[in-house]
Amino acid sequence: MFPDFRNPRTYVSLLVLLVLFAIPMVYSTPFMTNLFVLLFVFSALAVAWNIVGGYVGQLSLGHAVFYGIGGYSAMLLTQSFEISPWIGMLVGAVISAVVAVVISYPTLRLRGPFFALATIAVLEVVRLLVIHQEPWTGGSSGISLPLNIGWKWIVFRDKTNYVIIAFGLFLFVLWASWMIRKSRLGHYLIAIREREDAALAVGIHTVRAKIVAAVISAMLTSIIGTFHITYLTFVDPASAFSLDLSIQIAMFALIGGLGTVAGPVAGTFLVLPIAELARGWLSSVGNGMHGVVYGAILVLVVLTIPRGLAGAFGGKVSQWIARLPYIGQRPTPPVLAQQDSTKPVTEKGQPVLKAEKLYKRFGGLLATNDVSLVLHQGEILGVIGPNGAGKTTVFNQLSGFLAPDQGTVSMLSNTGEWLQPKTPNDFARKGLGRTFQIAKPFTGLTVLENIMLGAFIHTANRHEAEQVARRVAELTDLTKYLNTEARSLTVGGMKRLEIARALAIRPHILLLDEVMAGLNPTDIEKAIAMIRRIRDSGVSVLLIEHMMQATMALSDRIIVINEGGVLVSGAPKDVIENPAVIEAYLGKEFQDA
Repeated sequence: MFPDFRNPRTYVSLLVLLVLFAIPMVYSTPFMTNLFVLLFVFSALAVAWNIVGGYVGQLSLGHAVFYGIGGYSAMLLTQSFEISPWIGMLVGAVISAVVAVVISYPTLRLRGPFFALATIAVLEVVRLLVIHQEPWTGGSSGISLPLNIGWKWIVFRDKTNYVIIAFGLFLFVLWASWMIRKSRLGHYLIAIREREDAALAVGIHTVRAKIVAAVISAMLTSIIGTFHITYLTFVDPASAFSLDLSIQIAMFALIGGLGTVAGPVAGTFLVLPIAELARGWLSSVGNGMHGVVYGAILVLVVLTIPRGLAGAFGGKVSQWIARLPYIGQRPTPPVLAQQDSTKPVTEKGQPVLKAEKLYKRFGGLLATNDVSLVLHQGEILGVIGPNGAGKTTVFNQLSGFLAPDQGTVSMLSNTGEWLQPKTPNDFARKGLGRTFQIAKPFTGLTVLENIMLGAFIHTANRHEAEQVARRVAELTDLTKYLNTEARSLTVGGMKRLEIARALAIRPHILLLDEVMAGLNPTDIEKAIAMIRRIRDSGVSVLLIEHMMQATMALSDRIIVINEGGVLVSGAPKDVIENPAVIEAYLGKEFQDA
């Protein structure tokens, strides 16, 4: 995947990068050269950290462990076997990848501060191990790089060579981050960061995606660490496995804007020069004054622009770029018609989803009591019942979010086979889409990217996913909002976005959980018409709804659940007039009303 040169942002980005490279080459003073080497190195480290800390949203405060692994690998190979640091860079990256898998598999399942604490613990353990292996690591005294001059050893008398290498590695890491952000993996990572349960519903294997992100981030960090430590020509455990370094690169990404491609670069180029100048000017006042500068800028940014520089100003910059003469904004690609070939060939009326004798107990509460139901091809099946009757529990069992204590859920797959999936992403990949009672859009993505998340289940090609998303947007009346952030939609828009995201996986079974709750009469009419269009397209629909008029108008059959069990089922008119249903909703005194 390469940048789209029809996009004006590409030209502006390349121009900015060219200027950044030209400055230290033109003004090649020792201070300027060292400053820009540090800027490129720490920008690259922040960009690499952002893959885990920004895209996935996992606060890694022990990320310097991969920086140290890269540096020590190259140093030891060069010192002991006279192997070039370029080879050591690759060896360190491979070792870092293995360590990342070992660390991330258990720790990425942790939430909140526990993951951050676990990464700090790993960093400290590795630091102590390196200190105690003194015969070959040099212990706490560290080791120095043999000063062999030349490109083979990455040691130069002309310091501009360091700028060239640092800039090249910076471009490589930035390109890798951009590729990830625009790929299926990048969309998956942001979805996991925003709402992990909703990510499961569109078929994302969340643990696997997190581990892949951790491995890529670790390898990139290790590569940059190898170069930086070679540039310094010395490494010791205190600097290589430093908690301060981990916090520093995380802070650059936070100030610039988490989860953005350019944010970590902007944060580094804002803070690092100020801190370096403060280190020189204020060194006589007290040691560590640059840390005060870091803290002051961080507090200021968090209080005034909590989304960082990219979040606060990125939209305005994009608008300015779009107004540039001659290049302007690229045209929207046309929506191509495409026949959906993923749905099974089934006759109308044939069963597509079965639940048999479902039981689910939470402690002493029997939430699901011998529930059995069947959804047929081309049918809209309504599920109603009083609050607390167990509808949502049944719904979650039908989509894999809850495992029944007893009973089975089986569905007709896209290939026409009867299967019993176990996890939400298995259900999604076999052709079952679902929405949530409380809308769960991925607010860090646009409406188009939200819908594309569902489309990515069948393709890794961004263009194909975008085409699918645009077709689904037409079906759900979201076309005019495609470039809007999901957080800006109304309640009705978010509900339609939930449905669109589920439809993008191209399901043949769709479970709708109170999609009309909180809507005004106009939006309810639109929702009814939309659900009918969905059914007419060949998708079987099971819906839970408290809007009785809408349920009556839409449903071919209705099932009433009360006290965890099926009370009655049948045609809408028969169900609504059933005395047992009236009693369940209104009480015995209304049976004869």
